[in-house]
Amino acid sequence: MRLHAEAALNSAFKPAWWLPGAHLQTLFAHIFRRQRPPPLRRERVELDDGDFIDLDWAAPRAGPLVILLHGLEGSVRSHYAAGLMRSLGNCGLQVVLLNFRGCSGEPNRLPRSYHSGETGDLNTLIELLHRRFPSRALLAVGVSLGGNVLLKWLGENPAQKRLRSAVAVSVPFELNKAALRLQAGVSRLYQSHLLRRLRAGVRAKAARLALPIELDRLDALTSFRAFDDQITAPLHGFDGVDDYYRRASSRGYLIGIRTPTLILHARDDPFMSADAIPTPAELGPGVRLELSRRGGHVGFVAGRWPWRPRYWLDERICEAFSAPDL
Repeated sequence: MRLHAEAALNSAFKPAWWLPGAHLQTLFAHIFRRQRPPPLRRERVELDDGDFIDLDWAAPRAGPLVILLHGLEGSVRSHYAAGLMRSLGNCGLQVVLLNFRGCSGEPNRLPRSYHSGETGDLNTLIELLHRRFPSRALLAVGVSLGGNVLLKWLGENPAQKRLRSAVAVSVPFELNKAALRLQAGVSRLYQSHLLRRLRAGVRAKAARLALPIELDRLDALTSFRAFDDQITAPLHGFDGVDDYYRRASSRGYLIGIRTPTLILHARDDPFMSADAIPTPAELGPGVRLELSRRGGHVGFVAGRWPWRPRYWLDERICEAFSAPDL
């Protein structure tokens, strides 16, 4: 389905009056949604290159199977992951979370790890699940970085028949614009927090493996552009940061998506600028883009009172997956 401009602006989300700004929307759930994940079963999948990915399986349900892709430095411990796994389970869906390499609590074995455009491990998981459950409906949700990975995979595989439908949330459609946005204003706090974790991960890996990077300059990498130029790009075979951002960004892949796909995004997302949001003309025939004026980054908190917040994303994703074509 090709969307018209007005359809792309028509989100039903109504932000909580007590969270009026993008940063409050972004931070509220991160700070206060301290929900335990449902009981999980860990499965390790060995990869052809000698590395591994870990899967976290929620309890079996009779409905379709949903792959959940987390954001940068995320895991099942991320507030949105734990909450969404419970909500989808309550909707009768079984969830399996793909921990990107090195994000499951144990360092991966190779110098490389994961990045915003790495779709190979997702493809491996999709093929594995299709072989195991050939007649079961398979769905996917990607959040932030995970949403970029999901949309890129869908655009790379326009004729795919493995996933029935998909949802992507708060996607950094253009990585260069996201990196520049995170260097400005209050958004620098998000950048600083994430880069501290990324640098710590590099140091932990360097204690075990020889890495083709200069560790003595690690503390000087205080922006995503610098980190991605000196760390992400060389570890993953890119010719510098601009080559990485160009090849890994999902925006150029959207036109190829034929799978029914819902994108949920807020114009005030503090992780990126509004000009990174794709236009209706850039969307493939399977894509539905729902934009809201407010919502922050993976926020979308509604509800009348602070002590009874509603996490609208969970509601909308459950609703979407209950429809045959989103």
